[in-house]
Amino acid sequence: MANDPLFILLALACLAVLAILLLGIGSFGKGGEFNRKNANKIMRWRIGMQAVAVALILLFVYMRGT
Repeated sequence: MANDPLFILLALACLAVLAILLLGIGSFGKGGEFNRKNANKIMRWRIGMQAVAVALILLFVYMRGT
């Protein structure tokens, strides 16, 4: 399964969601000007990336037949 390109893409998408989530949590915790300017944008990016990751998970399950 680790050699499957779709699985690798799926894993990268999940890692991207994690990175965006950690960036958002870090900026919320620190506060300041960066958080005020970018908090909503970061969370919108996270939601969009999560949608991509979920779509890839569903595609992976569909293509592999369970």
